[in-house]
Amino acid sequence: MQYFPIFLRLADRRVLVSGAGQVAVAKLRLLLKSDARISVFGPEPDPEILAWHRDGALRHDGRRLQTGDLAGAALLYCANEDPSQDARAAELARRRGIPVNIVDNLEGSDFTTPAIVDRDPVTVAIGTEGTAPVLARNLKAAFEAQLPISLGPLARIARVFRHSCESVPSGRMRRAFWSEYFFRRGPRGYAREGRNGAREALRSLLDEAATVTRPSGLVSFVGAGPGDPELLTLKARNLLHEADIVVHDRLVSTQVLELARREAERVCAGKSGYGPSWSQTRINTLLVRRAREGNHVIRLKSGDPAVLGRLDEEIEALEAAEIPWEVVPGITAAAGAAADMGVSLTRRGRNSEIRLVTARDVDGFAEHDWATLARPGSVAAIYMGKRAAAFLRGRLLMRGAAPSTPITIVENASRQDRRIVATTLLDLPDMLDGTHPAGPVVLMLGLLPRAAMRKAEAGFDVRREAV
Repeated sequence: MQYFPIFLRLADRRVLVSGAGQVAVAKLRLLLKSDARISVFGPEPDPEILAWHRDGALRHDGRRLQTGDLAGAALLYCANEDPSQDARAAELARRRGIPVNIVDNLEGSDFTTPAIVDRDPVTVAIGTEGTAPVLARNLKAAFEAQLPISLGPLARIARVFRHSCESVPSGRMRRAFWSEYFFRRGPRGYAREGRNGAREALRSLLDEAATVTRPSGLVSFVGAGPGDPELLTLKARNLLHEADIVVHDRLVSTQVLELARREAERVCAGKSGYGPSWSQTRINTLLVRRAREGNHVIRLKSGDPAVLGRLDEEIEALEAAEIPWEVVPGITAAAGAAADMGVSLTRRGRNSEIRLVTARDVDGFAEHDWATLARPGSVAAIYMGKRAAAFLRGRLLMRGAAPSTPITIVENASRQDRRIVATTLLDLPDMLDGTHPAGPVVLMLGLLPRAAMRKAEAGFDVRREAV
C-alpha cells in the first residue's frame, strides 16, 4: 500500500488551488462539498469559478500563487494546465511542508484524491493509487446504486443520539442495535415519515434496549478453508464481520484473517508438532472464559472444523459451561488439493471411497488400517505428513503397497503460491527433503495431477515432476 487512506478534517482550514481553468473546476466541484476555506489563484478564470467567487463559496485571486499565500494552508492542488507553473507552485508548498496534489501527475503528487460516494456524513472513498481511474469510476457507480440516499440523514440522526445510545452495552449488543437501526427500522421509518420517522425508530430501539440484559456469549466454529479467502462460505464471511474475538489456528492464511472485523481481538492458538503450542485444555478454557464475558467468539479452524480439528473436545467444554455454539463448515484441504490437481477424489473403476487420515496424533505417529490403505486403487488424503514421510512409507510397504504407488505433495492448497509435486511412495521422503515445503502440506495417496497422470499413462516417469 503506497498511499495510506485517511479522512482529513478540513473544517475552517485553508485549501489552495493553483490554476483557475477547467482542470481546476473539476477539482473544485469536489472540494466545495467540504467545509474548507478555499482560495483559487490564477489568471483567466473559468466563468464557473467567478460565479463561485461572487457567491462567496470560494475566494479567487487573478495572480499566480506566491509564497506569502501559503500561510496556514492544509493542502495545495496544482491545476494550472501548464507543467512548469504546477512545478513552481508545488516547490513553494513543499518548502512549507504542505502536501501537494498535481492533477494528472501521479509521480509528482504527495497524495491522490479518491473517487467519492457522498452520503454525508457517510463517505465511501475509492482509490487505485492513480493507476486505474476507470475502475474507480465503475466502482463508484456500483456503490452509488447500492447505497440509499437516506443513509446520510440516518447517520446525522444517529450522531445526535450517540450519547444516549452509549447506555446500550458495548460489543455484540450495541452492534446489533445499530444494525437494526441502519438497515431495518431506520430506513422503514424514514420512508414513512422522513426524519421524524427515523428519530422515532431510534427512540423505540433505545426503549427496548433498556429492558434487555446483556446477551450470553456465543462460539462459532468456522471453517477457514485451505487458504484462499474466496473459498469461504458467505455465512463464514458474515460471522467474521461480527466477531468480538477470533481464535485461529496457525495454518489460517493472512488473507482470511484480514476479513475479520478490524476491531476484533485476534488470538493465535496454534499447534505445532515441533514447536511452541497451545494445549487443548488452554484453548477450551479461553473459549469458555471469553464467551462467558458476553463475546461472540469465532473459533477459526483451517479447512473444515470437523476434519481433524478436535471439534468435539471444544464443543464438550462449551456444553459443560452451558455456552451456545454453532458450526459453519469449510472446504477441507483434500478438496482444495484435488481442485488444484484437476482430479476427482473418487473415480468409477478406481475408488468409490476416500480416506482422510492424519500422520500424527497426540501420542506421536498415528496408526491406521494400513492394509486397506496399501491396496491398489486406494485413495487417501494424509494430513500432517510432512515430517512423517519415512514412517508412512514404511507402514505402507510393510502392508504390501507397491513402491511405485503414486503420491502427490500439495503445498499451500488453493493459494496463489501453491506447489504440486508428483512422486511415488518409495521416493516420498527424499522428495520432501529435496523440495523443503514451508507451507501446509497434504499428501494425496493414490492420485497424480491430471497432466502427470496423462504422462504416466503414456509411459513417462513422473516420479520427480513438479506441476
